[in-house]
Amino acid sequence: MDTLLAVRARGIAKCFGDVVALEGVDLDVTQGQIHGLVGPNGAGKTTLLGLLLGLAVPDSGRLEILGTPVGRTPAAPDAVAGFVDGPGLYPQLTARQNLAALAALRGGDARTAGIEEVLDQVGLTDVAEERTRGFSLGMRQRLGLAAALLTKPRLLVLDEPSNGLDPAGKKHVHGVLTRLASDGTSVVLSSHRMDDLEALCSEVTILATGRVVFSGPVSKLAAENRELDYRVRTSDQQAARRLAAETAGIRVVDDAAARHDAEVLVVRALVPALDELVVGLVREGIAVRELAPVVSPLEAAFLALTEQQEAGR
Repeated sequence: MDTLLAVRARGIAKCFGDVVALEGVDLDVTQGQIHGLVGPNGAGKTTLLGLLLGLAVPDSGRLEILGTPVGRTPAAPDAVAGFVDGPGLYPQLTARQNLAALAALRGGDARTAGIEEVLDQVGLTDVAEERTRGFSLGMRQRLGLAAALLTKPRLLVLDEPSNGLDPAGKKHVHGVLTRLASDGTSVVLSSHRMDDLEALCSEVTILATGRVVFSGPVSKLAAENRELDYRVRTSDQQAARRLAAETAGIRVVDDAAARHDAEVLVVRALVPALDELVVGLVREGIAVRELAPVVSPLEAAFLALTEQQEAGR
């Protein structure tokens, strides 16, 4: 099993002076998987990404990247690329010149480094001759991704890659990452955008105060998390409301959406109770036209962590 892991971390700890950034962190990232990191500010996400990129080393624990144990000296592992806190670019250079300079720093030839290929991959061919000082945040993020792709990495580590992207740009970048994963590249990305993580990631790790509080498939959060609110639309809302009130484990919620839209029924439940409600609706011949969380399981878990941190201060 371990031979299929791009990242294997066990008991990782990292401190900066008296500040504990990571404590006892375990992490598995399978080859060809897009794995998300999420957590409140200060949870340790950036520190963990930095360890994966070789910008620092753990104080204790064991970290293996692409099957190779990480040593005691910071160094970017071979076949690993990405960025933390945004890509580093030369503002006075054009997009193409930035990539050529990076290729030269790595000992490559700009003419054969694959610059045209990566510019096309991220959708920046049309602006390749423009200076990056005039680039929007989203364009800089895409150029940073292009720079990472120059090395054809087997592990791609990205910090907030969707920052500043418009819907078209985000769709483009999502497509790039999905294709990379399907070709066997592993991707670890941190984002505050829950919709991005849910759209891209097969698994997520949630950090809080330097510790892992959840790691696994996003779908598992619904089963492990506290009760969630669900929007329900049916062919007979009055009968559905009655049945919901009669179903064990279901609470009808009088939220703002329900008060302003009579066609919306909001219920609070765990997944097993919600299943019972659906079975009951079908049994009575009531068509279910919409059934979706008001807040996604991932966002609900994030909000719960944030609330716990605030309560603990």
